[in-house]
Amino acid sequence: MMKSFLFVLSFVFSICSLHAQTPVWQPSPGHTQVPIWPVSIPDAQPVTMPEDMTTDPKILVAGKPWVSVGHVAQPTMTVYSPKGKNTGVAVVVFPGGGYQILAMDLEGTEVADWLTSKGITCVLLKYRVPFSGPSYDKQLQREVLPKAPTALEDAQRTVGVVRLHAAEWHIDPHKIGVLGFSAGGHLVADISTHFEKRLYPAVDAADKENCRPDFAVALYPGHLSSWPDKPDEKFDLNPDIASHITKQTPPTFIIQAEDDNVDGVDQSLVYYIGLKNAGVPVEMHLFAQGGHGFGLRPTKLPITEWPQLVEKWLRTIGMISE
Repeated sequence: MMKSFLFVLSFVFSICSLHAQTPVWQPSPGHTQVPIWPVSIPDAQPVTMPEDMTTDPKILVAGKPWVSVGHVAQPTMTVYSPKGKNTGVAVVVFPGGGYQILAMDLEGTEVADWLTSKGITCVLLKYRVPFSGPSYDKQLQREVLPKAPTALEDAQRTVGVVRLHAAEWHIDPHKIGVLGFSAGGHLVADISTHFEKRLYPAVDAADKENCRPDFAVALYPGHLSSWPDKPDEKFDLNPDIASHITKQTPPTFIIQAEDDNVDGVDQSLVYYIGLKNAGVPVEMHLFAQGGHGFGLRPTKLPITEWPQLVEKWLRTIGMISE
């Protein structure tokens, strides 16, 4: 697991070092990204580099490159409204990237295209990176929490903003879920278990809204196993997540490939077991092949048909009508 984590770090930093900075990421025409914090940003870190957007033509997913957004200090949200019929369901999407960068198209805008085609509002969160979630401490040989979990603060704030504007955006306030990939999958688990109290002082009416998601979807999530010193004891849930799972944790759907060599399958298994033990409705699908970071891009592998599984699950839990 440690080797896999170091591989992710080297992969991320190689992208940052090999490619010149480009303009800040912008959504497609007709959509506007809006700062989620109206004035000051809680626990803001010193800005050492401007936000950048890069693409490596040598790193492909389903034959296509993907967009990497880094050094995000100003978190934003972009609302994508449904095309045609509106189910009233909304999903806040967390792209992955090891809490170092954000895979903004592969695990962001491409998700928005799928959701809106199904009558679901997508709210794409560009949360703060890098170092806004757990990181691996080589000396301690385990994952450690950041001094301020800024990604979770951004997630809590965004769900509150969406719920506050539910009527305006034609959303059912009781049908607001979260969906995330890799580190974003960890963020899904984080907000699913840390919603009782805001991690920052209330700013406005949005922070008086409930930030508990009504459902949660985690795809190849990371940072969920405890990563202890002894490899034979690694099958244990991250204590920061484990200690906060209750029956109030929202119904959860998990997808992962057994040949994922970045975030091993134990990440999903320990979370699944933790949810089951707490009596939380959970559905998990494991596929033999798929690796890591496949997003929604279709291939010959069955795992890329996961969107249809999520759609069926949303019907079974009553979010979408038949």
